[in-house]
Amino acid sequence: MTDFDSAPSESNPKDAEYLAKLQDYYADWKSIPSYAALCEVFGIASKSWVKAILNRLEKAAFIERTPDGVWVPTRQFFARPFAESSVQAGMPVSVSATQGEYFIIDELLIETPSLTTMIPVKGDSMIDAGIHDGDIAVVEKRNLASVGDIVVAIVDNDFTLKILDKERGKFILRPSNPAYPVIRPQGSLEIYGVLVGLIRKYHK
Repeated sequence: MTDFDSAPSESNPKDAEYLAKLQDYYADWKSIPSYAALCEVFGIASKSWVKAILNRLEKAAFIERTPDGVWVPTRQFFARPFAESSVQAGMPVSVSATQGEYFIIDELLIETPSLTTMIPVKGDSMIDAGIHDGDIAVVEKRNLASVGDIVVAIVDNDFTLKILDKERGKFILRPSNPAYPVIRPQGSLEIYGVLVGLIRKYHK
């Protein structure tokens, strides 16, 4: 965690707010705008203040300059706050802490970027495993898996997402919905990858 994370108020009490506004702008436009535009984004009138803010964010490792002087985000710019307290899905409890360290979402889900792909889920055959139609499956591409893994498999030339299992010494694919049958391959069964994470967006 950087000095900016632990004590954003030491240099300027509003630096965390300025960073948040810059992150929101970047999410919409995929760029860091000019000083004049940032005056409006930050709600201040002075370009020199904007420059000072950007210099502080650079010192905190959230942004950096390219060799030709263009401001660009660093990896840390895309980190998101990770709460120290878990949220209760049952009865509410008192809040002991709301702000912990910062994490980049990729680092939570992805170990090997070059082997990872995201695949939209279609259908409800894995609903009892918490995998819904429209979810995005984060899949690590590899042809080896263990019994019990949720895998993307190619069965008789068709893709499917199921639980890998064995029956009478042969690999089968089990759904997580009793309305669907167990898949017992008639021909080939190839493992395309193993599910390592899941993305679901609830609101547009």
